[in-house]
Amino acid sequence: MQGPLKKMHSRLDSPVQYDLPLGDQSIALNPLIGKTIKLTYTGHIFCVHCNRAIKKSFNQGYCYPCFISLAQCDMCIMKPETCHYEAGTCREPAWGEKFCFQPHIVYLANSSGIKVGITRQTQVPTRWIDQGAVQALPVFKVQSRYMAGLIEVAIAKQVSDKTSWQQMLKNHAEPVDLAEKRDELVIKCKTDLTEVSQRFTQQDIEFLSEERNVDIHFPVDSYPVKIKSFNLDKNPVVSGVLHGIKGQYLLLDTGVINIRKFSGYEVEFSL
Repeated sequence: MQGPLKKMHSRLDSPVQYDLPLGDQSIALNPLIGKTIKLTYTGHIFCVHCNRAIKKSFNQGYCYPCFISLAQCDMCIMKPETCHYEAGTCREPAWGEKFCFQPHIVYLANSSGIKVGITRQTQVPTRWIDQGAVQALPVFKVQSRYMAGLIEVAIAKQVSDKTSWQQMLKNHAEPVDLAEKRDELVIKCKTDLTEVSQRFTQQDIEFLSEERNVDIHFPVDSYPVKIKSFNLDKNPVVSGVLHGIKGQYLLLDTGVINIRKFSGYEVEFSL
C-alpha cells in the first residue's frame, strides 16, 4: 500500500485500537504487532491542507503558503492565551468562530508525569491517546479555547504543561490519583483561577468535580530502554519488528517513528 501519511486514527478500547491512514486507504495496526513492517519514503510530500506537491513541509505537513496564511497554523493554537481573535488580529475569523468558540476541556493527564492540557470537547479522549497518557481527568469545561488557555496558564504555574516524549515512550509514568491532584491544584491556584473566572460569566466556566480518572492502555508488547528516533528525511527506509504503538509513535525493535511528524510524506507500507 502506498500514499501520504496522516496522523493515526485511534479508538479507546483495552487496548487502544489504531489505524494508519495512507491516502484514501487505512491499515489496521494492532494485528501487526509482533510482525516485521517496512515504511519506505518515496521522496514525495503533499501539503495536508491544499494537497500540493512540496519539497519541504512546515508545522507537521503544511506547505509554506498555507503555513503563513492559515489561522490553524498560528502560534495561538499552541498558546491559546495569546488568541488572535481576542486581540482582533485573527487571519481567518470565520475559522476561529467555528473551531475556537466551542466547548473546550481543561484536563490533567499522566503521560511522562502529571501535566495540564486543553482540548476541544469533541477531541476527548483522542487528544489524551495522542499524547500517550495512561491516565486523564477532565477538570474544567469552558466555552472557548481562549478561556481554556487562561486556565491552563494558571494551573501550569504548579504542574508542567508539556510531555517528555522520551519518558512517555519508556513508560515511566507512575499511577497517580488525578482527582486528589485536581483538588490540590484548585486550592493552590485559587487566586489565579478566581481572576480568570471574574472575566467571564458563571455559565462560561464549569468545574467538573464529579469526573473520574480515565485509564488508557496501549497495545505494546515491550517498551524501548533507549530511544532511537527515525527521520525519513535522513533515512527513507524504516523497518523492524513492531513492538507496539503509543501516542502517535510506532515502537519498533530498531527504533521509534513519530507518524504525525511526517504527515504528508508519501510512503510505501509493506510487511
